[in-house]
Amino acid sequence: MEFKYTGRTREGQIQKGSIDAGSKKEAVAALQNRNLIILDLIEGERPTVLTQQITIFQRVRGKEMVAFSRQLSTLFSARIPLLEALRVLARQTSNKYFSQIIFEVANEIEAGSLLSKALAKYPKVFSQFFVNMIRSGEVSGGLDKALNYLADYLEKQYYLNSKIRGAMGYPAFILGTFILIGVLMMILVVPQLTSFLVETGQELPLPTKILIGTSNLIMGWGWLLLIIVVGLIVGCAVAINRLPEARRMVDLAKIKTPIFGKIFTGIYLARLTDNLSTLIQGGLPILQALQVAADVVGNVVYQKIIMEAKENVRIGNTISSCFYNYPEIPPMVTQMIATGEQTGSVDDILRKLSSFYTKEVDAMVATLSQMIEPVLIVILGGAVAVLVASILIPIYNIAAGM
Repeated sequence: MEFKYTGRTREGQIQKGSIDAGSKKEAVAALQNRNLIILDLIEGERPTVLTQQITIFQRVRGKEMVAFSRQLSTLFSARIPLLEALRVLARQTSNKYFSQIIFEVANEIEAGSLLSKALAKYPKVFSQFFVNMIRSGEVSGGLDKALNYLADYLEKQYYLNSKIRGAMGYPAFILGTFILIGVLMMILVVPQLTSFLVETGQELPLPTKILIGTSNLIMGWGWLLLIIVVGLIVGCAVAINRLPEARRMVDLAKIKTPIFGKIFTGIYLARLTDNLSTLIQGGLPILQALQVAADVVGNVVYQKIIMEAKENVRIGNTISSCFYNYPEIPPMVTQMIATGEQTGSVDDILRKLSSFYTKEVDAMVATLSQMIEPVLIVILGGAVAVLVASILIPIYNIAAGM
């Protein structure tokens, strides 16, 4: 049962929030344990189906997580108490869903919970990587350093993802617009232009027949084609999420596809090395660091490799000895990690590898975006040429026969 409360701290600060309890008496006891003077306590409404569906679609964007991490790191480094820092951030966060979560995390801490345990209750917002970095900082007594590591890492990942989305966004927009215009032309323009060609009764060229057939198909069965396309997309998404073999095939295709495979490989290697470097520098044990890196790498092929490396380390072997067996890990990465293991500087080597692959991905994405534009121009020009020729050639033949 949920209760909404308004209370005042011993310092006179007003607090509002919600608390789960079996009865009103239990809610009062829980709030008093937090040293709150209860001003108001009412039973909250049970969430309706509509409210639950709306909550499902609520999310925290990457930019908001970056801002939260950097601001929390700055406030904590300025010796502002963690509880006060969290409530300051909750009040100034424009995302109400995120703001409520931060308030609830602050309430958990006020009740005596560790920050890592409070964050772990919201896995959709705070990843395992995030929680484990905070936990390592709490254990080592260096929470300020852990927050700084997190802020730097999230900023780096956010800007890398932004560059990739920015580079791919323009071509995707142009291609989508072209498809939309093409469909509208097939429905509104082509039938009017080709109707008199059909009425002449002459033998039409093959491109014209294809154009007329495509137009008739879209006009007559466009709704069915749309349902089929949407069904295929939804079905593939469900299969990828629920069938491990389907997910493995998709992830394998990502790193094996020509051109794009190199970009995806670079992204995963940058993520792997950056995660491991950050976690090791944050004081996390190597086995736990490998487990977290496997969970957040985002590709089941690399996840399997990392988990095998973890088992190798568990029985006394090295990470590099496992990586040697997989072509998905470039020899340079394996050799540099082996050097780091011999010299005791694995974290430093991983940081350098992360910087290298991040820059390489930036360069590949920039090159690809420059290549895609002329390719799109050629494709669009060719499509327009076919469309014009399909209409003009029969008109020319009619004129020549007169």
